[in-house]
Amino acid sequence: MKSLRILFQYLKPYKWLALKNILYNVLSAFFALFTFTLVIPFLQILFNRVEPAPDPGAFSFSAAWIKNYTSWLFSGSIEQYGPARTLVFVLFIFAFTSFMKNLLVFLANNCMAGIRSGTVRDVRRRLYDKVLRLPLSFFSEARKGDIMTRMSNDVQEIEISVVSSLSFMFRDPFTVLIFVTYLVINSPQLTLFAFLLLPISAWLVARISRTLKSSSFKGQQNLGRLLSVLEETLSGLRIIKGFNAEHKMSGQFEEANEKYTKIFRRVVRKAYLAHPVSEFLSTIVLLILIYYGGSLALKGTGNMSPDRLIAFVVVFSQIIHPAKAISQAWFNIQKGMASIDRINQVLEAEETITEKPDAIRLKEFSDNIEFRNVWFAYNSEPVLKDINLKIRKGQTVAIVGRSGGGKSTLADLIPRFMDPDRGAVLIDGIDIRDVAIKDLRHLMGIVSQQAILFNDTFSNNISFGVEAGDREGVMRAAEIANAHSFVISTEEGYESMVGEGGNKLSGGQRQRISIARHRLSTVQHADLIVVLEDGQIVEAGKHDELVSIGNGIYRKLYEMQSF
Repeated sequence: MKSLRILFQYLKPYKWLALKNILYNVLSAFFALFTFTLVIPFLQILFNRVEPAPDPGAFSFSAAWIKNYTSWLFSGSIEQYGPARTLVFVLFIFAFTSFMKNLLVFLANNCMAGIRSGTVRDVRRRLYDKVLRLPLSFFSEARKGDIMTRMSNDVQEIEISVVSSLSFMFRDPFTVLIFVTYLVINSPQLTLFAFLLLPISAWLVARISRTLKSSSFKGQQNLGRLLSVLEETLSGLRIIKGFNAEHKMSGQFEEANEKYTKIFRRVVRKAYLAHPVSEFLSTIVLLILIYYGGSLALKGTGNMSPDRLIAFVVVFSQIIHPAKAISQAWFNIQKGMASIDRINQVLEAEETITEKPDAIRLKEFSDNIEFRNVWFAYNSEPVLKDINLKIRKGQTVAIVGRSGGGKSTLADLIPRFMDPDRGAVLIDGIDIRDVAIKDLRHLMGIVSQQAILFNDTFSNNISFGVEAGDREGVMRAAEIANAHSFVISTEEGYESMVGEGGNKLSGGQRQRISIARHRLSTVQHADLIVVLEDGQIVEAGKHDELVSIGNGIYRKLYEMQSF
C-alpha cells in the first residue's frame, strides 16, 4: 500500500488529465455497449422477429423506456420502409457508434500519453536532484552501478509496468461495470451464474503475481551489480590491461551476468504464464455460460430467447478482455512496485547537509579559517578528535600523517561535504553551517587525486593481475607500501571489502593500496605543516622545526621518505 501511495503522489500533478481520461473512457464504454446491443435488432430484422410495439411515451431515463423506444423505432421503420432499408439504418448506427467509441478511446489514450511521459520525467528529475543533495557519506555504501540502475531501468520499469497499466485501471473497470449492469438487467439469473465462475480465474492469476514483486526486486539488485562491474571495468581498463587481468574481470562479469539472467528468466516466465492461464479459464467460463444460457433459452425460462442469448454472450465476451486486462495490469503493477520501492529508498535517504532558510551570503574570504573543537566519526568510530586549528589567509598549509589519520576528512569539512559531529568550522568567524552552501563552495578550488581500486578485498586488490597471489607476498607488499597496519585493523583484515573504487577507505589508504608515492618534499616549504595522528593534531610548525624534534612523528615520516 505504501508503494501505491507513492505512485499516486507522482500522479497528483496530472489529476485533471486523469479525470479527462476517466470521462472519455466512461463515454467510450457506453458507446461500446450500444454498439454490441445492436446485434439484437439486427438479428430480429434478419429473422423477421420484429413485432409491432406501442409508442413508449415521454422520455424516461430507464432501461425499460430505452428498450420500448428501440422496439417502437425499429418496428415503425420496418412498417414504413421495409426490412432491407431498416437493416441499412441499423448498420449506419452501428458504424457511427463504433466511430464515436474509438474516437473517445483515442482521446483517453492521448491524455494517458501526457501522464506517462510526465510522470517518468518527474521521477527521474526528483531522483537526480536527490543524488545531488545527498552527502558524500551516502555513496560510500551505495554502488554507482546500483544508482545508475535505479535512474535508468527502475524508472523505465515504472513507465512500462506501472504507469502504462494505469490506462487499463482507469478504463476497464468502468467498461466492466457498465457492461455488467446491462447483463444484470438483461438476465439476472445468467449473470449470477457467470460471475460465480470468474473468481476461480482471478484467484489463479493472483497466486502467480504474488511472488513476482520479490523476484523483480532481486532482479534489479543483480542488474545493479552487473552495471557496477561494467563501470569498474571502464574506469580501470588501463590497469586491467596493464596487469593482464582481462580473464579475472571477465569471470566477475560472467558471474554477475549469470545471476541476473536466472532471476530475469524467472520473472519473465511468470509474466508469460498469466496470459495463457487467464485465456484458457475465460474460454472455459464462456463455454459453460453458453451451455447454461442455451438450456434456459430452449426451456423458455429466465426471460431468455435465442437472440437475447446471443446478445448476452456477445456483451459478456467483451467483459472477458477488460477483466483480463485488469488482472494483467495488476500483475504488471506488482512487478513494477519493486522499482518504486528501490527508487523510494534513495528519495527517502536522509539529507544531512542542509541550508538554513536565513543563510548568510558570503562573497569573499578576508582573514582566516578556524577549526574549533571539531569532532567527527564514521559509524560511531571517531576520525577527528577535538581539532583546533586556525589558518590565516595567504598561508600555505600542509596536512600530513599516516594513512587513515583523518587528513581527507579534515579537508572535506571545509566545503561542507560533511558536517562535524561536535564543534564548528568557521570562515572569518562565521560558522560555515550558517553560510549559503553555494557561496561557501564558490570561494574554493578543489583538486582531487583518486586512486583506482576495485570493489574487492584488500588481498585481491594488492595481488591484482596475479593468478594465485600468496598471503605472505601480499602482506610483504602491504608493509612496503605502509598499508599493513590499517589493513589488519579492519574487521576481516586482508579479506575486507574496500568498496567501489575504494570508497570505504580514506584518500591516503587508497593511495597506499595502489602503491602510491606521498612525497614529503612537496610540503617542506609550506608556511605551516600540521601532523595528524589517530584523528588528533600532534605536531604543528614549519619543516625545520618539526624535523628538529628528536622523536617526532613528522621526523620519522621524513626519514622514511628520505630513505
